[in-house]
Amino acid sequence: MRQLNSEVLRPAARLLAIPLLLALAGCSSDVFNPAGDVAMQERNLILIATAFMLVIIVPVLVLIVVFARRYRKGAGARYDPSFDHSTWLELVIWACPLLIIICLGAITWSSAHLLDPFRPLDRIAPGQPVPAGTRPLDVQVVALDWKWLFIYPEQGIATVNELALPVGVPVRFSLTATDQMDTFYAPTLAGMIYTMPGMQSMLHAVLNRPVETTGYSGNYTGDGYSYMRFQLHGLEPADFDKWVAEVKSSGTALDATKFLDLAKPSEREPVAHFGTVQQALFDRVVNRCVEAGKVCAADIARHDQEQNAAMPMPMGTDGTQAGEPSGASAPVPADTGSSSPTM
Repeated sequence: MRQLNSEVLRPAARLLAIPLLLALAGCSSDVFNPAGDVAMQERNLILIATAFMLVIIVPVLVLIVVFARRYRKGAGARYDPSFDHSTWLELVIWACPLLIIICLGAITWSSAHLLDPFRPLDRIAPGQPVPAGTRPLDVQVVALDWKWLFIYPEQGIATVNELALPVGVPVRFSLTATDQMDTFYAPTLAGMIYTMPGMQSMLHAVLNRPVETTGYSGNYTGDGYSYMRFQLHGLEPADFDKWVAEVKSSGTALDATKFLDLAKPSEREPVAHFGTVQQALFDRVVNRCVEAGKVCAADIARHDQEQNAAMPMPMGTDGTQAGEPSGASAPVPADTGSSSPTM
C-alpha cells in the first residue's frame, strides 16, 4: 500500500510543482524590493491581498488533511447519517469569505484611486510630501518596434533603451506608441502602463534611492519582444546633471528623418544618445504626422469640429431648426411697445 501511495503521489507532486516553478520563474526581486514609492505601495497592496486570501486558503488546506485523517477508513470517527445542517458552521463558511471580500474591495477601491497613474504625486516617500513648488521632470516615452525612445523635452535630449532619473524628484511620463499597443514596465519604479498609437497615456512616479536595473515591455508584440528592454539608472541629482551633459555632448540630432529611420523594426538595438531633439517631435508622433506633408490627427479633428459648427442645422417639419423649441414651449418674443389690433 505504501508503495502504491508513493507511486500515485509522486506524479501528483510533480504536477503541483509545475505551476509553482512557473510562478517563481516570473518573479523579479525589483517587485518585492522596489526603489520607488509607487512601486512600494503596489508591493504592499500585493502582500496585504495575499495575507487576506491566506486567511481562507491556509485553514482550508489544513482542514483537508485533518478531515482526511480523521474520517479515513478504520479511524473510528463518529458516523451520523442524520446530520444535515449546522448553523454555526454555515455562518463560518459564509461570513469569513464575505468579510474578506469586503476588506479587499475597500482596499482595492481606495488604492485604485491613490495609485492612479494619471494622478500627480502628493508624496515622495512615506511621511515626506512633495515640497511646495516642486516641478516634476518630464519624460516622453515612445514604444517602437522593438526598442524604447525617451525624450527629455526640458533638457532637449533623447535616448534609446536608456532611462536615467534623479532620485527624490517626481517624474511625469507621457507615453505613446508608433505601430502597436505596448506596455511600459519598470518594476522597481511603478506598475505597468499601456501605450497605444495615436493616444497619449501618463504615469507619475519617483525613485527614492539610487538603483541600476532593467525595464521592459510587458505586452507581446512580435519577434523582437524578448529584447525590448531598457536600462534604468537611478542617479543622485548631481550625477543626473552630469549624465545630461554627457548626452548633450554626443552631438547627434534627433529630427523627423532620424525618427522615421529609428521607427523601422529592429532587434537588440544598442543604447543611443541624441544631444538635440526636434521641437514638438513627441506631439507629432502622437498625432501620427511625423512624415513630411502628412496632416496631424489633431488638425483633422479641429477641422471637423469647425465644419460641424459652421454647418446649418436641418429644418424641422414645423419650420424651426432641429433642436429648437416649438409650439407651446417656444420662447415668447419680447414686447416692443406696439399693440396688436383687437378682433
